[in-house]
Amino acid sequence: MKRLQWSRWLQWAGLPLGIALLIGLALHEGVDGLMQVIGQAGFALLWLVPFHALPLLLDAYAWHLLLGKRASLVFLWWVAMVREAVSRLLPVAGIGGEIVGIRLAKWRVADPSGVSASVIVEVMVTMAVQYAFSALGLVLIVASTHQADALRTIGLALLLSLPLPVIAVILVRRGGVFHAIERWAGRLLGTASGSILQGMSGEQLDADLDALMSRAGLLLRAFVWQLSGYLLGAVETYWALALLGHPVSLGGALAIEGLTQAVRHAAFFVPAGVGVQEAAVVVLAQMFGVDREVALSLAVVKRVREVLFGCGALVSWQVVEVWRRWGGARPSPSHDVARRQGIESEERV
Repeated sequence: MKRLQWSRWLQWAGLPLGIALLIGLALHEGVDGLMQVIGQAGFALLWLVPFHALPLLLDAYAWHLLLGKRASLVFLWWVAMVREAVSRLLPVAGIGGEIVGIRLAKWRVADPSGVSASVIVEVMVTMAVQYAFSALGLVLIVASTHQADALRTIGLALLLSLPLPVIAVILVRRGGVFHAIERWAGRLLGTASGSILQGMSGEQLDADLDALMSRAGLLLRAFVWQLSGYLLGAVETYWALALLGHPVSLGGALAIEGLTQAVRHAAFFVPAGVGVQEAAVVVLAQMFGVDREVALSLAVVKRVREVLFGCGALVSWQVVEVWRRWGGARPSPSHDVARRQGIESEERV
């Protein structure tokens, strides 16, 4: 409970700092110049919104594999959009998307333990992909700009944070973690402990995790598909800069995107990475010769794309929830009539 309160405190403290940083960047560069650069690109920038669904398709296919293809790829693609929107736009400390994803996936796969295991393993694969993607971006920037000193802090931060995911993987691979949590909760909370794992057996969840973690080939395929999604996501930066009138190489776009992701994940305590993401984009884009106005315009375009895409996903989720509760769960009047007629005919027989 104390950790949860501490996390919430960090988020509420980080939000005004991020907003202040974003406002400071906008005022420093001038809003008029910013709007002029974006205005010159025009409505073509809106194509970046639907384009973002393509990297998520590759990410969803990795989850599709880990789930044993027990749910359709199209459905998991939609769930992946909702998961990202929840994690990036709502103050949920970065894990709310995974919880929502488990809940939605259980609509199609009646195996809570298997679904949860697939999401946990997918998160671990994602951490490995993020480190590989960020390291690739770091190498590309050093090779292209020869500014190793300016990037030493980012590289050191990546290195210092590496033990955390490694420890998580070791604990899960060792087995028995969730069964131990279940026993501890039982001693502490008694009968109320059933809600800790949402009615799942901790022992079964450990078994499902072990079954997935022991399949090296499957994990490698999931890693490759997710990394492909991240690489495709860098095309957004490449395309946006081209539309803004200051194109860079694909390698440069990949480097900017990779290290922006690294900075954003390091600043997890700032909701949605507000301000932090924009500052990272501005600094990194300038290393490739992009002037400050265009760099900040790129940051704003990426933020607007994220909000538009995420809000669309959140709205679709709520529409489906309402439909399931009030429409899909209730039989239509014609169905009721047919059912009564069938009962009456059976009684006559």
